[in-house]
Amino acid sequence: MFFRRLHNSSVALEKVIPTNLKGKSKSSQQWLMRQLNDPYVEKAKMLNYRCRSAFKLLEIDQKYSIIKPGHTVIDCGASPGSWSQLAVQQSNADCSKPNKPKGMVIGVDLLQIYPIEHATMLGNTDFTKQESQDKIRSLLGERQVDCVLSDMAPNATGVRALDQENIITLCYSVLRFAILMSSLDASLLVKVWDNGEVPLLEKNMQKYYQQVRRIKPRASRSDSAEHFILARGFTGVER
Repeated sequence: MFFRRLHNSSVALEKVIPTNLKGKSKSSQQWLMRQLNDPYVEKAKMLNYRCRSAFKLLEIDQKYSIIKPGHTVIDCGASPGSWSQLAVQQSNADCSKPNKPKGMVIGVDLLQIYPIEHATMLGNTDFTKQESQDKIRSLLGERQVDCVLSDMAPNATGVRALDQENIITLCYSVLRFAILMSSLDASLLVKVWDNGEVPLLEKNMQKYYQQVRRIKPRASRSDSAEHFILARGFTGVER
C-alpha cells in the first residue's frame, strides 16, 4: 500500500461503495469491501500512516510504553513502513520533542521500501541473512537496541503446518538478534500465527526477558490467526 495524502475535502473521507466489482473474483470483492468498511484503513489515511497496521503497534505502545524518546528501534519486516513511521515519532528520531533525547530507527524488509524521513530503511534486504544483520550492526555503531519489532511473516504456501513452522523460524531469527544486540531492559515484539510451537517460543523468551505475554490488538482482524508476543525487561546474557 502506498503513502496516501489526506485530501482537504471531506468528500474524500466518505465511504464509497464500488460499482465495478463485476468480473472480480469473490475473494477480491470480499477484500475490497472489507478495506472500504475498515475504520483503521480510514484512520491511517487521515493520519498519513502508510497502512492500518500502525494501529496495532500504537495500541501496544500506548499500553506498555515499549518505545520512548532516545530509543534505538529495529523494525523487521518494515514494508510499507507504518511501524517505522510510528517508531520515528515515539523515539523522537525526528526531534519533534526538542527537550527529549533523539532516537534512531532502522527498518528492513525483503521488499523495496520508500524512504521515511528520519529513519534508515533497508529495502530488498533479507533480515535472516548474516550479511544483513552485519549491515545493521554497522549502522548502529556503538548503540545498543532498545526495542526490536517484527511484523515479518513468510509467503504463504497454503500448507498450514509449513507456514506455521516458517513464521516460528523468523521469530527465532529475530530473538537471536535481539539477545545479541539489546540493551538491558529492552523490549521485543514479534508476530506469530497460533500454533503448537508458540508456547515453546514464549518459554525460550522467558529465559532472557522479565515479562512475556501474548497480545491481540483490537486492530488485528478478528478472523486473523495473528497474535503478537511482547517480551519486556531484557535481562542480558550470562557470559
